[in-house]
Amino acid sequence: MKNIFVTGLQPGDPVDGTFILSEKTLAHKRDGGAYLTAFLSDKTGRVRAVAWDDAEVIAGAVKTGTVVRVTGRSAEYKGSLQVVISAMESVDESDVDMGDFLPSTRRDCDQMFGRLTAMTDRLSSGHLRELMDRFWSDESFVKKFKAAPAAKLMHHAYLGGLLEHSLSLTLLADRVAGHYGGINRDLLLCGAMLHDIGKIHEFDYHSRIDYSDEGRLISHIVIGVRMIEEKIAQLPDFPKQTALMLRHMIISHHGTKEFGSPEPPKILEAVLLNYLDEIDSKINGIRAFMDTQDPDSTWTEYHRPLGRHFYRGKAE
Repeated sequence: MKNIFVTGLQPGDPVDGTFILSEKTLAHKRDGGAYLTAFLSDKTGRVRAVAWDDAEVIAGAVKTGTVVRVTGRSAEYKGSLQVVISAMESVDESDVDMGDFLPSTRRDCDQMFGRLTAMTDRLSSGHLRELMDRFWSDESFVKKFKAAPAAKLMHHAYLGGLLEHSLSLTLLADRVAGHYGGINRDLLLCGAMLHDIGKIHEFDYHSRIDYSDEGRLISHIVIGVRMIEEKIAQLPDFPKQTALMLRHMIISHHGTKEFGSPEPPKILEAVLLNYLDEIDSKINGIRAFMDTQDPDSTWTEYHRPLGRHFYRGKAE
């Protein structure tokens, strides 16, 4: 039974517990000796770890992405917590509860999925409604869609995160669609529901959240377009122009080539999808970061990806 979690570690505490070995890297000190840097994770977060002695032996005895038992001590290093490893060994996954190691959404996945399918029922376009029904009636797809994360680290990086993000984005899109004239609401909502479906194959989330081979080689955008084309092929009367616009929304939802989109958004619905996706992912990521901070601190630590500290306010 797991007795130590990442968020419970304090500087100076002895460590003897199980974690997922998320990453490991062997490097060399100035004197030529090897040392190991690693990241240990569980459902509460992840922590940097280092082994200064017997690094090659320790690293050779364990595999990345597996459950390991770590003994050592936690310490503070440059303002952050790290675990100094004295020993590390593999643990049989059958001896642990894997639910202790992967973070998951706090929300009810069946309830979220029900809200999303209810949005489908409100589509006025029979063609788009039929397309969405093809996805929702695919039991294999739905099982993966409910379980998959939306990212490895940045936002909704937990089991059920893809469903949570897709529902949130669809609800945002529904509100914004009526604010501007000339917006194809059905197209925007379908784009919101389908924009990240390729992530069910982009990520491996059995013992840790990481990219699959397919995800690294192709990306969820290409995978998602392929999945949509496969469903549309089952609908011989599906309008070609609608199919083209929907594919464009998927390939452009990251906004620029720099962020992975082959083309920038070139229709209003795609522009809205790009910015709404950015809003939802950023807010979720920032909130998750704030949750890891000292609750008594007015400011967060420096958030490197966004290049700033965040003000949390003072207690009244």
